[in-house]
Amino acid sequence: MSSNSTDDNVCAPDDNLCIVVQHMQGVIIVPTLLLLGTLVTLLALCILMYCPRRKRSRVTAPQRYHSSSHKQRHSQRRDLQGIDAPPGINPLEHEELPMSVQQVQQTRVVPTVAAVHQVSTERQHGAFSQVTALPVSFSIKPDDTVSLYRGRMDDRDVILRVLKESTDGSEKQHFLGFASFVSGLRSHPFLPQLLGVVSVQSPLTMVVEELQHKDLLGYLWRCREDNSGLESSFAMTEKRILTMAGQVASALEYLHSQGCIHGNVGARSVLVGGDLTAKLWGLGPAYRRRTQAASPGEVEDKEMRKWQAPEVLGRRSTIESSDVWSFGILLYEMVTLGDPPFAEINSTELLQHLQRGKHLKRPIRCSNSLYSVIRACCHWHSEQRLSVSELIRTLHEAEKSANGSKVLQASGPLDIGKYLHEAGYGEAYNYAVL
Repeated sequence: MSSNSTDDNVCAPDDNLCIVVQHMQGVIIVPTLLLLGTLVTLLALCILMYCPRRKRSRVTAPQRYHSSSHKQRHSQRRDLQGIDAPPGINPLEHEELPMSVQQVQQTRVVPTVAAVHQVSTERQHGAFSQVTALPVSFSIKPDDTVSLYRGRMDDRDVILRVLKESTDGSEKQHFLGFASFVSGLRSHPFLPQLLGVVSVQSPLTMVVEELQHKDLLGYLWRCREDNSGLESSFAMTEKRILTMAGQVASALEYLHSQGCIHGNVGARSVLVGGDLTAKLWGLGPAYRRRTQAASPGEVEDKEMRKWQAPEVLGRRSTIESSDVWSFGILLYEMVTLGDPPFAEINSTELLQHLQRGKHLKRPIRCSNSLYSVIRACCHWHSEQRLSVSELIRTLHEAEKSANGSKVLQASGPLDIGKYLHEAGYGEAYNYAVL
């Protein structure tokens, strides 16, 4: 008899406990071991499959973060695309550098500008120093969004046009848009040079070259004052008027070639350098006209009426010859050393005055040749006015024979209150002259 038969006979047929004990190894232990082995195998497979995936996630996670961060920065950069720099330059790509600001009358820390280089693509960073508050040279309506400062950058005097921290998003976009507009005009010898823009860090700042004698209107007023301290070489003569007027006309011709109508030509919008070079500024109305929907010929500021052409006063389309009319008013301001045009006429009655065939009266000390240029600019019919190119040629020809020794003098001292009234500004606005 086999051994199995022997084991089976050990237990009585009705002894179940004995039978279970006898078959424990085959019925319980072996299946249990097989089950444990299966579980261990599955666990090992899971570990092998999990570890490489975790390793891969550790590698790709930074990549995803980098991609997300890059997209976020790119999105922010699109929002800040306010500066249209010359080809090859993107001020938004320039890193920020700390500034050293000397403590003078007023200490203000302004971030370093990413210089907009006009010729080379080489980046230039300059630290501002000697930063002081700059009184507004000519301000009829105070600008509550911008502060002006004088400073030094790269061994030259600059004006910092700083956006105030209290401004909202739309005002920041307007500030950057204006900076982009000015930058897009590129460089011209008779336009103030935009030296740089801070656009990626508050406070947003435009950096423009400073011209020593500031605005032309203030300069003319200083020329008319006795004992002003101006040297004879800086006094106004008819020859100098024609020279400076030719420079402004050159800038105006360039703006027109860029599809830009200035719309704000006047002595207050011309800046004067140390060598009496005249540069045309006051581009705010031109930018607003380009970016804001307005009815044809709308006059943005009532205070500009006495400088505006009849078609603009009549709310018709503003055209290039409208700037020529205003240029004739500028010549009148220069030869009178800052007298207001149409002083005897209220600004609200000016259009009717011109419709009756009236025109600017000849100033006492104005030569026939210069007055003929003024009249040629201020024709009622726009098509009869000189074109800007004809104006430049006329000014150059007149300059050759103009008197360069006789110093112009005004009929009387300046009365600011009287000027504001006669110029149509009213008494409700602040006014400051350096």
